[in-house]
Amino acid sequence: MKNWFMLSLIGLDQPNIVARLGAGLCKNGCNLGDSSMVRLGNYFTIMLMIEHEGGKGSLETVITSICEPLKLNTHLVELEDGTQHHCEPDVRISLFADDRMGIVEDATTPLAQAGLNILHLESNIGEAGESPGTYYIHLEGTVSNGLDTLYEILEKLEKEKGIKSHLIPINAQIT
Repeated sequence: MKNWFMLSLIGLDQPNIVARLGAGLCKNGCNLGDSSMVRLGNYFTIMLMIEHEGGKGSLETVITSICEPLKLNTHLVELEDGTQHHCEPDVRISLFADDRMGIVEDATTPLAQAGLNILHLESNIGEAGESPGTYYIHLEGTVSNGLDTLYEILEKLEKEKGIKSHLIPINAQIT
């Protein structure tokens, strides 16, 4: 029986992390599913869904043999439902404002209350030397209460919190 696992890895960025991980897992009979990989500062982080015939213990042995030489910290979770479920986003939203404490909460809490389920969020601060820097948030999600509600929240965020936005519907069925 094949099982699905979620693997997260973090370590100093270096050449060949993705190639060595992918090759090592495939050589050991693993099927790779959805993934997210990104460099954050000097670190490289990976979240990866893996299908594996054996149990968690046997997969941990495989992962350790690949990741120890790369000095990657690992965390492995067996998925309770035994599978992966891909979900396509309805919207893309870009937000930007002067960097300050609490900006992610200021933006995401009202969006969630308006029915946005965030599937992917990426954030960063603008060019070094800007004072204060511009903080950017790019997210994708699914909509449960329609686009009008989201547009209202985004207008309110600009007026009350100084957070500018750009929303792009990417599912033609959403209104």
